[in-house]
Amino acid sequence: MNSVYDFTVKKPSGDEISLKNFNAKALLIVNTASKCGLTPQFKGLQELYEKYKDQGLQILGFPCDQFNNQEFDDIDETTQFCQLNYGVSFPMFAKVDVNGDKEEPLFTFLKTKKKGLLTKNIKWNFTKFLVDENGQVVERYAPTTEPGNIEKDIQRLLNL
Repeated sequence: MNSVYDFTVKKPSGDEISLKNFNAKALLIVNTASKCGLTPQFKGLQELYEKYKDQGLQILGFPCDQFNNQEFDDIDETTQFCQLNYGVSFPMFAKVDVNGDKEEPLFTFLKTKKKGLLTKNIKWNFTKFLVDENGQVVERYAPTTEPGNIEKDIQRLLNL
């Protein structure tokens, strides 16, 4: 696998979708959780999406329940929660593992391309990966990095 566009992921319905559908877009890929202290970051992610989607930014949310079981069991409950509480309109996908034996291959790729501070493993919800229009990982952000603090990097990537 040479880029994120080589991966297929699952929609909340369980149907598969190729990330080639997002070809030539800048991506911000985030492992999310609905019942986490960082959950209010959905608001900032949605603001970035609304501000830059027409310039080529796509945000992809991947619910994850690996950190203190902070995600709903039912994916429909997750998507409804995100829409009702934060107005999320960017794509959300099926629940994934981001570490371990059952981790989503996309996240294996992301972690291999950009390691964290001390380890490649994802340590918590809302770890963010910025990907350029060629599908290459250009930056990794800690869970506590607020979406607004990524804006300048997004602008640079979009040549704004």
